[in-house]
Amino acid sequence: MSEVVVAHLALITCTVLCAFVIALGVVRAAIAYAHRRGMLDQPGQRRSHTIATPRGGGIGIVVAVLLTMPICLLKAPSIWPLHTVITLLIAVAMIALIGWWDDHNSLPVLPRLGVQILAVALFALALFYGGMSWLWLPLWIVGGAWSVNLHNFMDGIDGLLAQQGLFVACGVAVLGWAAGQPAFAAASACVAAACLGFWCYNRSPARIFMGDVGSGSIGLLLFALTAMLWRLDWPLVWPALILSSAFVTDASLTLLVRILGGRRWYTAHREHLYQWIVRRGHTHAVSAACYLGWNLLIAAPLAAWAFEKPGMGLLACIVTYAVAAAVWLGAKRRLIERDRYKVRYDHT
Repeated sequence: MSEVVVAHLALITCTVLCAFVIALGVVRAAIAYAHRRGMLDQPGQRRSHTIATPRGGGIGIVVAVLLTMPICLLKAPSIWPLHTVITLLIAVAMIALIGWWDDHNSLPVLPRLGVQILAVALFALALFYGGMSWLWLPLWIVGGAWSVNLHNFMDGIDGLLAQQGLFVACGVAVLGWAAGQPAFAAASACVAAACLGFWCYNRSPARIFMGDVGSGSIGLLLFALTAMLWRLDWPLVWPALILSSAFVTDASLTLLVRILGGRRWYTAHREHLYQWIVRRGHTHAVSAACYLGWNLLIAAPLAAWAFEKPGMGLLACIVTYAVAAAVWLGAKRRLIERDRYKVRYDHT
């Protein structure tokens, strides 16, 4: 192994470790800050926790990523264009800032959505510049905005979103490394390490919640990593989308059911599958374990298949989401029926 390769591996390893350590330190400071500022999520009918818990800990992920990702993308082999890296950092900072503001003082939907769309559009424009068809741009802007919001929706129990961010970021890091893109793989590993650092404080029972500053930023980062894979080699988008299937399916179907049911879909609720699992008496850890099981037993093997057989990538993605939808519908129906039976039993 040449000295250059060893130097690059050392750089990548040290940077990823720094992402983990920075996240740990900033999240620990965020706990004290939240207590001092009174940034506490109180228990309630539409919430899944039972004690007042600090929020805003996702700032640790944001700081760690902003400090470490550029090093990997600009210094590791297969570097990325400077304008793409800078625009990615600006987009993450925009999402984080509007989320941090919302964590302190609740903001209306439209200003938040406007900033989200602008941030996604800026990054997408930089990514599309110089080689990609602009016809795909509207689709990626909508997809990016949805990713930001769906990950916010799925941040409702201890450890779940950090676990998902860790899994997906690790998955795309493996895809990037296998595709011969060390810079991208290292940057993805930094995201995974930052999520792990936060998870150490957020695992059940959580000492701090992520807050919008973290959930929105993770949504943007996972979208950005998926889009970057597509920029590298478009068939890689299928395994990347498969890795995100658990969250995309739960958030999308829950929203669709609420819209079709004529409910106020934009208000807080406890209708996601992970929330129903908790409502039926299971712990947050059990609910998170269900999603981890899907990721490891279903999503990971199918993503590997899609990577190994690029021509079958679209089919693998369709199969994954079809099975995920069937599992979601079956599990949701079973949980709701048990809840109705329990209500009838309690009333007799």
